[in-house]
Amino acid sequence: MTSQKSAQTMKPATAAKKLGVYLPATPAQFQEGVVSRTELDALQAEPPQWLRDLRRDGPHPRPVVAAKLGVSIAGLARGGVTEALTTEQVEALKQESPQWLEKERATQAEVRKEAVRLKEKRGAEDRAAR
Repeated sequence: MTSQKSAQTMKPATAAKKLGVYLPATPAQFQEGVVSRTELDALQAEPPQWLRDLRRDGPHPRPVVAAKLGVSIAGLARGGVTEALTTEQVEALKQESPQWLEKERATQAEVRKEAVRLKEKRGAEDRAAR
């Protein structure tokens, strides 16, 4: 019975990750409890004010910061960004456009370009094999 129950609930850290928010910035009630799949679905469908505020203003977890900046999480670390950032801090970084950010954006663009090339190559090989 407990295995079935654990499959239906998740730790707050997992729920925060699925919601794309920084766990320490969530309300204490969220951090201290468990979240059911139904509760998670409800939070996603109709986010309460605290969740809308966090998604808009942050602080944002590193995966969200990386996406907003167009770099990888490893690129953030190479740039010295190891903490959650607010939307305002992310925007300031974009405005400053430090050298590390430009380099990491270029690297990320190359990674994406290579992924597309490989996908097209595999598609061509699959068509040729038929």
